[in-house]
Amino acid sequence: MKKDFKFEVYLVTDRDLAKGRSLDWVVEEALKGGADIVQLREKDMETAGFMEEARRIKAITDRYGKTLLINDRIDVALAVGADGVHIGQSDMPYHDARRLLGPNAIIGLSVESYAQAREANDLEVDYIAISPVYRTPTKEELTEELGLEGVRKITGISRHKAVGIGSIKAYNAGDVINAGADGVAVVSGICSAEDPQAAARELKQKVEEAKGK
Repeated sequence: MKKDFKFEVYLVTDRDLAKGRSLDWVVEEALKGGADIVQLREKDMETAGFMEEARRIKAITDRYGKTLLINDRIDVALAVGADGVHIGQSDMPYHDARRLLGPNAIIGLSVESYAQAREANDLEVDYIAISPVYRTPTKEELTEELGLEGVRKITGISRHKAVGIGSIKAYNAGDVINAGADGVAVVSGICSAEDPQAAARELKQKVEEAKGK
């Protein structure tokens, strides 16, 4: 059975933005503040180290009953028993990822245009990540921001749940939700925050206020 997962505050990790603090600590503080999902992203770490880190983070997400996704690496997700993966347009194709991970894995897909969002409608992904809502240094290869109008158009044509990502902070999280997103994915807004727990809590509050909770 596929895990039932919440979707409002979605932490994407970045050790380089954690200001020298332990990623384990940042993740746990974010979960204490109300983060629902952790996507562990390590673009440059060798496999053994990535797996060791993923097992530590999984122990934390399990303790809080939260969802752990691995960015890109199907092998690492399988090895550590993560809840699923997040894949980009240039990563392993969805059908191959689904075949390897099975029907109960959570699989998310980045979409960076209306055309990609339409193509995703033909896939049984569990959510799409609209990227980037605002221009962001964590995605230097993406120079064009979609903006709130892009979020509106993509969520208007998509049959999937959607999370917005790209320079989202507490002050603009509600705008992204009001534009049609179901949740917000945050990197520096939590990883670089002086108080990641408070940052996650404020984001959660802004998202819930926008949803009328």
